[in-house]
Amino acid sequence: MLNDWIKKGFTISQNPIFKKFTGKAGGLLGKPFKLGLLLTTAYNKLVNVESKESGFDQLKNFMQTFIRLVRAYINGHYRDVSKKSLGLGVAVLLYLVSPLDLIPDFIPALGLLDDISLMAWFIDAFMKEITKFREWEAHTSYDHIGRF
Repeated sequence: MLNDWIKKGFTISQNPIFKKFTGKAGGLLGKPFKLGLLLTTAYNKLVNVESKESGFDQLKNFMQTFIRLVRAYINGHYRDVSKKSLGLGVAVLLYLVSPLDLIPDFIPALGLLDDISLMAWFIDAFMKEITKFREWEAHTSYDHIGRF
């Protein structure tokens, strides 16, 4: 089932709507305040979802770690990540918080499937970066709990 989500996520990543978010993501990397607002919005969207599904919890934990990575990046504490990878991740966050996606979020159940698929693809593509960041977090005194 996860492989199906990854394949669907890859398909979404090739969609013109997502390509538009990829372009916007590059511009946001140079605007810490706007990027911080995006991180807060995405974090709140992930935290407010109540689900007992372990697959969803894995996606949620991964994206929360990515949000901490971006926060550490914009604060200048963590730079061991490529800008291309970071830009793709920000594009995923933009897609996640945007009401304009392939399946609108207000449609019960179906509305989150495209978001989950895109996150599954991103996790598959970005796992090495997240693992590296989690190791960095474990070996530093970086405070990742504070505000964005």
